[in-house]
Amino acid sequence: MELTGWVKNYDWGKQGIHSAVAQLAMANDPDFTLNEQETYAEMWMGTHICGVSIVKETGETLDRVLKKDLPYLFKVLSIRKALSIQVHPNKCEAERLHKERPDVYKDDNHKPEMSIAITPFLALVGFQPIEDIIDYIDEFQPLTHLIGEDAICELHEKRNSESLKNCYEIVMRADEAAIAKCIKAIAKDKAGLKRNKLFDIFNKVNDDFPGDVGILCLFFLNLVRLRPGQAIYLGANEIHAYLDGECVECMACSDNVIRAGLTPKYKDVEQLISSVIFNGASADAKLFIPYRIDDTVQVFAPPVDDFAVIHVAIKSSACAYKLQIQAYGSILLTLTGKRILKLKTDQGIKEITLSRGSIVYIPVEAAPEIEFLKGEDCGEDFTAYIATYNYFRRA
Repeated sequence: MELTGWVKNYDWGKQGIHSAVAQLAMANDPDFTLNEQETYAEMWMGTHICGVSIVKETGETLDRVLKKDLPYLFKVLSIRKALSIQVHPNKCEAERLHKERPDVYKDDNHKPEMSIAITPFLALVGFQPIEDIIDYIDEFQPLTHLIGEDAICELHEKRNSESLKNCYEIVMRADEAAIAKCIKAIAKDKAGLKRNKLFDIFNKVNDDFPGDVGILCLFFLNLVRLRPGQAIYLGANEIHAYLDGECVECMACSDNVIRAGLTPKYKDVEQLISSVIFNGASADAKLFIPYRIDDTVQVFAPPVDDFAVIHVAIKSSACAYKLQIQAYGSILLTLTGKRILKLKTDQGIKEITLSRGSIVYIPVEAAPEIEFLKGEDCGEDFTAYIATYNYFRRA
């Protein structure tokens, strides 16, 4: 089944044709109308109630056709300005939060997620090593004054997650005037910001969210720069914020977010501090390494059952490629090139022409393999991502 993705116009998205989401939507849906003044932030592919994909041939929603929900949600993100400082609850927390505040926490599922860069991508991910955080606090005196001598002495002495939590909690609970004063003072230290390679990102985030406490997270969290094809995995309660760039993203079928900065939305500081993991680690440790099946295919298989992502990259010179799959419903998104997808369905063998923006639901009947054939005008290398249930954990 060929699908239409559901486009989200959040304020942080890239504008008009500059957005990969808009580009893919235009290629995917002939009825899509581009507005150059509009922001195009996300395209959802799946069965989540807040953005169900549509089957092109019939106009039905995918969940109605399947008569069930998929365990994952597949997305493309185009980021112009920072998303909120956030964590996602674990399964038990999600069930409790949904029961207590269903208006804020929309479902009862956890939301582990993976992001794979399709352009240079910038994110804050997890706490830095404690020694690096101490260096930042010591160097930027306005931060030292905000946190206070007692908490900083404890951090110097103990250098553990509890002393880090204490310092971070003081920052997150500080009143708005004190936070704004601290940020304004740090902004004057241009030499220090440049020396630590924070000048550009500090000023950009401060311009977008003036005086927001999330700006100070730059001194606590890892600044991770991804090249296209590199990935990060965010398990439950891993603090993060996406800052700039474009990616494909896959997650458990949920939209639960605990926010605490860089957002006009509701900030649940109490819950974030209660949930977040305060273990420090280097930026390099945050990269998620896929494993290769062969020269054409690599698999991003996180430590959860809900989802995995298969990356297919076929050289233009290759006549055909057969991909081995298992009997779970999958969603394929084409990013570049053209191929003919040949697969089994309950109505027999079917061939679908794939090009940039093509979204296809691959049914369970297609197992044990699908085939990518070379057709006319296949002069460009073909690349696609396939979201599926994480059957690789059981291989």
